[in-house]
Amino acid sequence: MKLVLGIPKGSLQDSTVALFKKAGFNISVSSRSYYPSIDDPDISCMLIRAQEMGKYVEKGILDCGITGSDWIEDNEATVTTVAELVYAKTSITACKWVLAVPEDSPFKSVKDLNGKRISTELINVTKNYLKKNNVQAEVEFSWGATEVKPPVFADAIVEITETGSSLKANKLRIIDTVLTVANKFICNKTAWDIPEKREKLESISLLLKGALKAESLVGIKLNCRTKDQDAVLAILPSLNTPTISSLADNAWRAIEVIVDESIVRVIIPKLKKAGAEGIVEYPLNKVIP
Repeated sequence: MKLVLGIPKGSLQDSTVALFKKAGFNISVSSRSYYPSIDDPDISCMLIRAQEMGKYVEKGILDCGITGSDWIEDNEATVTTVAELVYAKTSITACKWVLAVPEDSPFKSVKDLNGKRISTELINVTKNYLKKNNVQAEVEFSWGATEVKPPVFADAIVEITETGSSLKANKLRIIDTVLTVANKFICNKTAWDIPEKREKLESISLLLKGALKAESLVGIKLNCRTKDQDAVLAILPSLNTPTISSLADNAWRAIEVIVDESIVRVIIPKLKKAGAEGIVEYPLNKVIP
């Protein structure tokens, strides 16, 4: 019984394929086909725009897929979240939809946009956001290039951003966050209620989360004299407890840990001073808690 998996076509496509590769699934995408191949006989793939993923999963055309919480909410799709996966086009940080206006605009908050025009692709979420803030504004659908709409075609925009650099390049100023986005691995209730499919969904989820967790971590191996062991261990933060092994020469120990990549440049010189030798840093594909 094959699981029909939706891969988001567009900005998330490459990062999603890369994430699946780290999780152990090799997906091959052809520029001429919307049916990528995958090296798992129990899965078949389709390329679908993230904006449409939720409704096709809900209807059962797809068993499962990856899309943003923004499009699930905007389409009011009824789906089951198997896993929340925080990653974006170029990083593993969450994106957000923001309300932005021209740099020289007098508007300081959403309240100032009463009676004005707002351009966005995220129509329903934007309308709900304005309603919560008791603001009545005209919300127009944008077919793309939303950043160029103000001030000629709109007074403000609601646009997704990862770093904010595109908004700054187009001389726009953020005045509020409308929605923070998390990518979600979703399925429909029918697939979730079939034991074989549910087991496969949970396995994929476990591996994807493990691959994401590994993004910010590295492994470190080193040797040290037994007498220096305590000094070395005092420097090493570890995911759990460091692995310590005896070497052929009982005067030496081998130590292995998993640490946050951001601290490696700080601790390696300290480890060397504490007596560590043969220090090796290596990347990780998956970390399963």
